[in-house]
Amino acid sequence: MQQRTRPGGRVTPTRASGPRGAQRTGAGGAGRAPARPTVARRAVSSGGAAMRTRAPQPKRFTSRAVVLGLVLLVLLLAYAYPVRVYLAQQAEITALEQSQERQTAKIAEMSARAAKWEDNEYVISQARQRLHMVLPGEKPYVVVDPSRSQQTDPTAIPGTEKASRPWYGKLWSSVEAAD
Repeated sequence: MQQRTRPGGRVTPTRASGPRGAQRTGAGGAGRAPARPTVARRAVSSGGAAMRTRAPQPKRFTSRAVVLGLVLLVLLLAYAYPVRVYLAQQAEITALEQSQERQTAKIAEMSARAAKWEDNEYVISQARQRLHMVLPGEKPYVVVDPSRSQQTDPTAIPGTEKASRPWYGKLWSSVEAAD
């Protein structure tokens, strides 16, 4: 007996007329083709109507699709690290270029300052302004603005000794400071 598969994947036995290629002998004659196997009847439900069969569902992913997906995943993982290193190097190059530009600007500013010190008039003006120096024969004047004067405590001036207080006075002042 041969077996035949139905669209739902079920196997149904069929009747065959003998070995393949064998000719039927009998009433039909010698040159006749072998008889077709009979088709099994569909199962009938108790209500008398034919049962509906499901169409075969195709596989979600074929083996080719799975292999292609794996290859793409391996390529993605293989290129991820070099791309990350490349982007990190580009960021480092950008940071170094910015640092170099800042240093170039600072060097230009410092060379301009150094060029000013080559001028004698600039040196004289800085000596007057910063060190209160005068040329020989000049009289220096220092103007003190009374509105800007500050009342200074003589004990706050460095180099002068403070009047020592007794230990209990220091203790009491530390208690007051803690409150």
